[in-house]
Amino acid sequence: MVFDTVEELTNFYANYGKKMGFGVCKRSSQKSDTSEELRYATVSCHRVGKSKSTAQNSLNPRPITKTNCGARVNAKRGNDGKWYISKVLLKHNHPFSPSKGRFYRCNRVVNSRVRRQLEIFQRAGVRMNKGFNSLVVEHGGYENIPFTEKDCRNYIDKVKRLKFGEGNAEAIQSYFMKNLFWANARCRAAYEEFGDVVAFDTTYLTNKYHMPLAPFVGVNHHGQSLLLGCGLISNEDTKTFTWLFRTWLTCMSGRAPPAIITDQDQAMKKAIEVVFPNARHRWCLWHIIKKLPEKFGRHKRYKSIKYKLKKAVYDSLTSNEFENNWNQMLERYRLEKNRWLKGLFVERYRWVPCFVKDSFWAGMSTTQRSESINSFFDKYVNKKTTLKQFVKQYENALRDRAEKENIEDFKSYNSWYPPITRYAMEEQFKGVYTNANVESPK
Repeated sequence: MVFDTVEELTNFYANYGKKMGFGVCKRSSQKSDTSEELRYATVSCHRVGKSKSTAQNSLNPRPITKTNCGARVNAKRGNDGKWYISKVLLKHNHPFSPSKGRFYRCNRVVNSRVRRQLEIFQRAGVRMNKGFNSLVVEHGGYENIPFTEKDCRNYIDKVKRLKFGEGNAEAIQSYFMKNLFWANARCRAAYEEFGDVVAFDTTYLTNKYHMPLAPFVGVNHHGQSLLLGCGLISNEDTKTFTWLFRTWLTCMSGRAPPAIITDQDQAMKKAIEVVFPNARHRWCLWHIIKKLPEKFGRHKRYKSIKYKLKKAVYDSLTSNEFENNWNQMLERYRLEKNRWLKGLFVERYRWVPCFVKDSFWAGMSTTQRSESINSFFDKYVNKKTTLKQFVKQYENALRDRAEKENIEDFKSYNSWYPPITRYAMEEQFKGVYTNANVESPK
């Protein structure tokens, strides 16, 4: 094959790599002895060479991507100025996936037309996620767009709150499966894989119809929050929660979650006992601790009480140790008759860490996982959002979340943390765990 320029050769090999599922890079080029003109060029698989491992001398190693892959194309410049292929090595020493080819840097290009669109969005005050989503729609989906949202951040840096059109409740009645609850196929598929622990919270926004958003949230293999269904409810009583939980359970093929995290809402507790009688029900520890200023803020020994209570909760390794520390705190500050503390002690098996450590919680101890979903929704909805617009923005939010999971899938597929030891067990871990589950804590 013959190419007019090195760039043409590189683009050709990059397109081939994108279809096959690997990235490419210009590995080297050489100039002639008598002039500054390039005479030789090599375009290689992006995994050429060896990564420098820092695992032995660093507490925070970085993931590596190099495998010393030998796949490449060599070319030589002829006397006519064209580039002639001199050698081709197609064999790689690593797997590759066509579905992930679009994520490699060499395949992510923001062309001049798109840049102009992004600049117009910026001047018009359009939020970055909205501008990017319009480009996704224009291209017919994430899989057809040659760049990521991160690639666009250099062009859209000023945003403003979303403005929504008119709509009403009647406009979406036929859209929801039952009343105001909805879970799509991706939510159900995610629950099949990551339904061991579910967080449920209704403390998010209440829209113009006074209907709070009630999301069911899980966590995936990258530690990212997953939306497993969502309700818009007009009441927060036992009857409403029972209906919502049963509706969600029906959508999830009747498979109840083994564990669920909520706040201390009693109506929610009763509904869980009815619909999920075998689920391990845990209270959000964060919601309990944040009530300390409200309950004891005016006490002259508030700081000391707060310290002792937290010490009893967080530092007790066994149930007996907690109960001893708790009783000592009550006796020291004469809090034996405090109704709030009495109630917490009765329900200690729902929230004290040493009482709940017998169950799997997927790294979740609070409904703050729900709050991370809430902050995610903040990009799409606010209290003025109509129900009609909520449906559309819900879809956009789910697509955005799915794309972020795809990006993390690619990162774990394309790079890995070098082993620290020589044990075969560590190599097995590397093949099973994602980067998010092996990286050093920050």
